[in-house]
Amino acid sequence: MTENSQPPIETVQVQPSAQQLRPHRGTVVLVLGILGLVCCVICGIIAWVMGNGDLREMNAGRMDPTGRGLTQAGKICGMISVILAIVGIAIWLLMMMIGIGTMPMAQ
Repeated sequence: MTENSQPPIETVQVQPSAQQLRPHRGTVVLVLGILGLVCCVICGIIAWVMGNGDLREMNAGRMDPTGRGLTQAGKICGMISVILAIVGIAIWLLMMMIGIGTMPMAQ
């Protein structure tokens, strides 16, 4: 009787090296977007810019994608705050021009 001198081959699953993903900043983007809606448009601009950058990083696979929903919500809140601010400024300017046009000329 001949026995096989080689031990049985075991299948070993080798996991690929864990790629270090940057943590998401979805909560920060969402908070800034809400602050942009509530009190200051600067926070909305920051949320819009940060949201764009973070979503780009998530799509490229360099950032943790679990915060995608928070990041998108914050970006949208930031966009809405900026758009509302622009519309408000445009209405204010229009009202100022109408007000100045209807003022009587002082003699």
